[in-house]
Amino acid sequence: MGGGPEVWGLILPALVASALAGGLSGLLGVCSLRLQLSSVGFAMAHAAFAGAALGLLVPVPPLLLSLLFALGVAALLGPVSEFTRLPAEVVLGVAFPLTMALGFVFLALAPGEAMASPALSLLWGSVLGVGWKDVWLLSGVFAGSAGLLLLFRREVLSVLLDRRLAEEAGIPARPYLWLILFLIAAAVAVSLKLVGGILIYSLLMLPASAASQLVYDMKKLLVLSPLFGALSALGGFAASWSFDLPVGAAIALVAACGLALSTLCSPKRRRPKPA
Repeated sequence: MGGGPEVWGLILPALVASALAGGLSGLLGVCSLRLQLSSVGFAMAHAAFAGAALGLLVPVPPLLLSLLFALGVAALLGPVSEFTRLPAEVVLGVAFPLTMALGFVFLALAPGEAMASPALSLLWGSVLGVGWKDVWLLSGVFAGSAGLLLLFRREVLSVLLDRRLAEEAGIPARPYLWLILFLIAAAVAVSLKLVGGILIYSLLMLPASAASQLVYDMKKLLVLSPLFGALSALGGFAASWSFDLPVGAAIALVAACGLALSTLCSPKRRRPKPA
């Protein structure tokens, strides 16, 4: 990538933010994958979009509202699932169209050129609109998420491996499940400006799925998946810059290629899973 200081002043924050968002999504994507909540990122992304759209109507920063809406979905998922006796995936399936509809209603009610507002960039992503403040925010959420997972690594690993066995071993699974859901919600909210509500689902699931094809050990998976996420984001950014492609689509395609390559090279295709 060539260019003078002005070009690099625009590119460098986006590069760093891409790596951070990819790593953060890859880390928490493992949790989503192991808990079989593949819809969680999708539903939370659209909840965050609805919150950002509401920010056009009220004097509250869109980022704060997007975070609150995403966290609200995480907070309500468990209680609503238990109250209605519906699986969590079904509750998320209801939350997705509901929050999406709310988002577009808020946009319709917003004054002025709503369709050109920052709220839509949270849905589609705006990589080159990322500044150093966004980088610091992503860094803080990444460090906080990694720190909490490391601090409670025994309990979190037990819940991820088998929630029922964890409870039988005396580990209260519910608080750690909620912790994981809140971390995913925070990751989705802070990554929306960079990658958009549609792409964040790809970054949550594809790197984690690719890493799971190569390793059995959960600890190795929690290291490899963030690495794959960061490489996918950086590779997509480079492809976008080189071939004038949409950044979000390029990142998703690179992540998908990584999953395909990992599947072809997977040791799981050559020998049975150990007991």
